[in-house]
Amino acid sequence: MTSTQEIFRTLEDIQFENTFNPYFERCPVYDAQDAPELRRRYLAEMLDRAADAELDAIWVGRDLGYRGGRRTGLALTDDVHFADHLERWGLDAQRPTFGKPIAERTAAAIWDVLLRVNVPVFLWNVFPLHPFIEGDPFSNRAHNAKERRVGVELLIKMVNYLQPKRIIAIGNDAYNVLSGVFTEDFIYKARHPSYGGKNEFLSAMQSLYATQMAEREPCLFGQMPEADSSSR
Repeated sequence: MTSTQEIFRTLEDIQFENTFNPYFERCPVYDAQDAPELRRRYLAEMLDRAADAELDAIWVGRDLGYRGGRRTGLALTDDVHFADHLERWGLDAQRPTFGKPIAERTAAAIWDVLLRVNVPVFLWNVFPLHPFIEGDPFSNRAHNAKERRVGVELLIKMVNYLQPKRIIAIGNDAYNVLSGVFTEDFIYKARHPSYGGKNEFLSAMQSLYATQMAEREPCLFGQMPEADSSSR
């Protein structure tokens, strides 16, 4: 049976050229001294709490970006929304990076919606590391086929562990991969919010969460009632 420990063993074993693993590597430019340990601790807590929640969905993007997940260790989350992400799971935030918080356009669009969604959602990517262009660690590139295969194997483990009701693919890249792995009735698609897609992304999410979106603070899913925890 998949566990948080097995997920981390898999994450530690993922090694490719021109990638950054925020859970086991420290960026010498922007990271605090204990950044990898902090990112591991937060992710482990979220995995454990998500496994005990009635998880509505895993929202899946493509890979970590240098302005977002490379820094936070959290998919689809930048420095600006780091505390929001941890608060959803009842965790106190200590940034693993120093200096002025960096914003990411994709994360801003994701969190504009997620802060109004009042059901438990877990965020992840097809490829869980930050792939960059050779010689430029602060750039983004699409992951390749070998990286994708490893990422999908890990994603399958996470789905088995977290048991979400559905997966929502953020963008064509994620959907094209996931639709070849999971059944059609389990996968939903939303356009990626970048490059002019924000309105279509919002429309898709409003359709998917018509009864769960509200103009109020989201509940803390890390503090679910005991009855909810025992339902798995």
